Amino acid sequence: MRVYSEAEEEYIYLWVEDNGIGIAEKLQERIFGLFDRLHGQEVYLGTGIGLAIAKKGVDRMGGAIGLESTLGTGTRFWVKLRKCEC
Repeated sequence: MRVYSEAEEEYIYLWVEDNGIGIAEKLQERIFGLFDRLHGQEVYLGTGIGLAIAKKGVDRMGGAIGLESTLGTGTRFWVKLRKCEC
């Protein structure tokens, strides 16, 4: 797993990469749904709420969340947030 960030003029991108099984393109939006699991508990542990909570939090901050994935190679999740003018 690899976690890193990139800064642009107005936004910060957070990236999380893995080398897992990947996610088919037709199923990618589904993984952000509450309790919408792609595999059963016997294959992969989890509750199906983690990515739904992440999406809700990012949405509330005015950001965006998504992924890039290739079957058999892994997935790269990204979070885009506006820089704070603190």
